[in-house]
Amino acid sequence: MAAKDDDHGAFMEKFLLLPPSPSSTLPLHGLTFAIKDIFDIAGHVTGFGTPDWARTHAPAAATAPAVLAALAAGATGVGKTVMDEMAYSINGENAHYGTPVNPCVPDRVPGGSSSGSAVAVAANLADFALGTDTGGSVRVPAAYCGVFGLRPSHGSVSVEGVVPMAQMFDTVGWFARDLATLSRVTDVMLPPAQPAAERRPSRVTVPADCFRVLGSSLDDHTYEIVNASAAKTFGSDIVDNGDLGDFVSSNVPSIGKFIVVGSSASSGVPALSAISHVMRVLQRSEFKANYAEWINTVKPNLGPGIRERVQEAVSSSDDPAMEDLHTVRTEFRSALAALLEDDGILVIPTVPGAPPRLCMEAATLEDFRAKAFSLLSIAGLSGFCQISIPLGIRNGVPVSVSLLARHGADHFLVGMAQELYEALRDEAAATWGSSA
Repeated sequence: MAAKDDDHGAFMEKFLLLPPSPSSTLPLHGLTFAIKDIFDIAGHVTGFGTPDWARTHAPAAATAPAVLAALAAGATGVGKTVMDEMAYSINGENAHYGTPVNPCVPDRVPGGSSSGSAVAVAANLADFALGTDTGGSVRVPAAYCGVFGLRPSHGSVSVEGVVPMAQMFDTVGWFARDLATLSRVTDVMLPPAQPAAERRPSRVTVPADCFRVLGSSLDDHTYEIVNASAAKTFGSDIVDNGDLGDFVSSNVPSIGKFIVVGSSASSGVPALSAISHVMRVLQRSEFKANYAEWINTVKPNLGPGIRERVQEAVSSSDDPAMEDLHTVRTEFRSALAALLEDDGILVIPTVPGAPPRLCMEAATLEDFRAKAFSLLSIAGLSGFCQISIPLGIRNGVPVSVSLLARHGADHFLVGMAQELYEALRDEAAATWGSSA
């Protein structure tokens, strides 16, 4: 059963996991953390967001290394959080366990699939929380709930003891209300940063076309806020506003085969819609390989939206262009690495606007999802790291932006977020105050 009303419905199960050592010198001493119900904890059933999965699986024999790392660093686990069924949504609504209440905007979705983890942090029920991000499942709820969320470089954190969604893209990520806490968790969860002199970004790319995806949300002035903040912090000479879609079209030779197939007029960036299409087909293929047998045998009672998506995945035929899809992934990763190099930053909207309202009409929601994945697939398909940064509340809804950096540059990325955040916050307050 989902947690009580005073917990914003964030928790599946509450308990205490105490650190093996109480030493005050440990880096996460005194912090509490929540754990998405996709991580194994010894003696507990990992529910994967759906009752039929919990019913057909035994308690875990061992605890996931990511959870053990947080405990070993001195943090205390406080419970397992609600998630979208089988991690196959970015909405955060769960028909069986209830939808965690978004503390920022209670009439809107909290974002998924790590919904309860984001809500637990946003509602001050835990200092940080562990989630997973395959297609956007840390970045989206972080944006919707007004907290910081990090999707680290793919493969940088162990996914052992984590129920897979699509291994090609699965990452362990985390949420925090402030950058200082997020940085402490990052230092524990990721390999140590290489010693280096003070690093500054060589280029800050703020692609105008990615911000045009916001459409009517452009009145929050995030594009202007980001440009002014980057110029103030790093210097206007390194800020580049070139369209990312044009860059992808010119530097990913195989993308042309998919621009028509994956294009969406609503996204406004055909090349990014194609990138999204490539990632979603690859993700669906892996999900099918993982779960078709279980789904066809158990015939789980899945909630609306998830049911249709899962059935589409398990009944899909093998895509004849699978080799081409993998080629696009390789080319895209190489192209983005060339754009960002060692010390570049890409700044984009985390999501294409305000969180959708609860129980939004399906067609409208699907249009929003298409726009969202045109942004989310940039880090997803490349495997690069991304951090979602809350700017504050505008017109009653949370607004965020994201920074991306090359694969393996996670510590650099968090450091640049710390450098830029004060300017972003001040610029947003000044802009929104003057335009109210």
